[in-house]
Amino acid sequence: MRRRFVIEAVMVATYGHLLIPSRPIDYVVPYSSILELYDMRDGAEPVMDDPEDDAHVKSKIGELISFFEDPLNRKKIERAMQVPWRESSPLILNDRIQFTIVHAVDNAHYGEYFDPIETELLLTSSKLQIPLLSDQFEFQDKLLEARVPVQIYDIEDFEFAVEEGISIKDASQFGDS
Repeated sequence: MRRRFVIEAVMVATYGHLLIPSRPIDYVVPYSSILELYDMRDGAEPVMDDPEDDAHVKSKIGELISFFEDPLNRKKIERAMQVPWRESSPLILNDRIQFTIVHAVDNAHYGEYFDPIETELLLTSSKLQIPLLSDQFEFQDKLLEARVPVQIYDIEDFEFAVEEGISIKDASQFGDS
């Protein structure tokens, strides 16, 4: 059975270990985070501090963009973009990894507390009842402060999340107490 995680597209390009999981994975990606890839690839701002790492990550971002622009994948994405909250058909990267693109719609549910991409990640995780992967400590802290009812894993805990993880049902026992 595939484990599903909501994630920003750039994190898949940035963290190589996400592309060699021990079990089959479905990365659920809000479409707006794919659009961010173009800005990161083409922008003057470095993605990484080290120039060598930056060049490598920008190369991986380019590869991911090419994958999403593949005619079959593009067609699947375009179909999903016709209706808010529609999920694309699976975009198969290899035998272990597939992507599902979601036409997430930022409805300002969390006001100005989260930026639009963060809001779409939260809403996607909440709506689909699947955990979120992130490397941003500030974002994780804000989630806890705001008591947003989503399950989140730090990127460093990826293998735990894949192998053992906590199901949404199990996480609900921790509630808002």
